[in-house]
Amino acid sequence: MVEIHWTAYVTALTVPVLALVGATIAYRQWRTAQNKLKLDLFDKRMHVYQAVRDALGYIGSHGAIGSEQQIAYLSGIQAAKWLFGPEVDMYLSETLWHKIVDLELHQTMVYEGRNDHPERSKHVQLKAETLKWLIAQYSVLDKKCAKYMILGH
Repeated sequence: MVEIHWTAYVTALTVPVLALVGATIAYRQWRTAQNKLKLDLFDKRMHVYQAVRDALGYIGSHGAIGSEQQIAYLSGIQAAKWLFGPEVDMYLSETLWHKIVDLELHQTMVYEGRNDHPERSKHVQLKAETLKWLIAQYSVLDKKCAKYMILGH
């Protein structure tokens, strides 16, 4: 009977063990890259989300929005069409933006118009309604963005 030396067993097992170690390392690197991608997307989405919250916060505290804040809002949501789905992009670039423009119109008509102008009271009422609607958008924004902002592992 031929006796096989223990080094033959070690030699035979070395290649499969090294292949298994290499496959494990490759898998871990792939998972790390996937998690990095999720984090990068989260950071970019958070930038858009925060730009909207900043605009809503400014509106809530000042009752109006200036041109500087409007520019910050528009530049902040610019990447939304690629980072979020079409529903969120449409909400930010059309629905919410149109209400911001409406608020500015009512603001202008209330403060730059004559006090005795018959349209003034209408614009005061419309401005109040628009402000209420905009302030209520915090929760709507959270609901629309929630599925994109989860980092689940």
